[in-house]
Amino acid sequence: QVQLVESGGGLVQAGGSLRLSCAASGSIFSINAMGWYRQAPGKQRELVARITNSGSTNYAESVKGRFIISRDNAKNTVYLQMNSLKPEDTAVYYCNADVLVVSGILVDYWGQGTQVTVSS
Repeated sequence: QVQLVESGGGLVQAGGSLRLSCAASGSIFSINAMGWYRQAPGKQRELVARITNSGSTNYAESVKGRFIISRDNAKNTVYLQMNSLKPEDTAVYYCNADVLVVSGILVDYWGQGTQVTVSS
């Protein structure tokens, strides 16, 4: 069993910053890609940013230049630094990880989500 625990969401004014964290724990052999997705009310869940275990990243066009994804492999933790936040960034943010569990199976895990609200 693997758990992803997110933290760092909250309410911020437009132009402000927040940093999200997601720590993975449990029966982990290794973690391949980790990422952040978001879902706004009435919309589909969308990719925000993703990072491989070698550090390669990709971002949604809407957050390029404002958000930075990083990870600490020793801590099985992924971060999302969000700068210059806009009201349209308001959503529930979900952590995702492709985990090779100790049994040798690759499993896709999700966190419980953390609310980010940006006021205008």
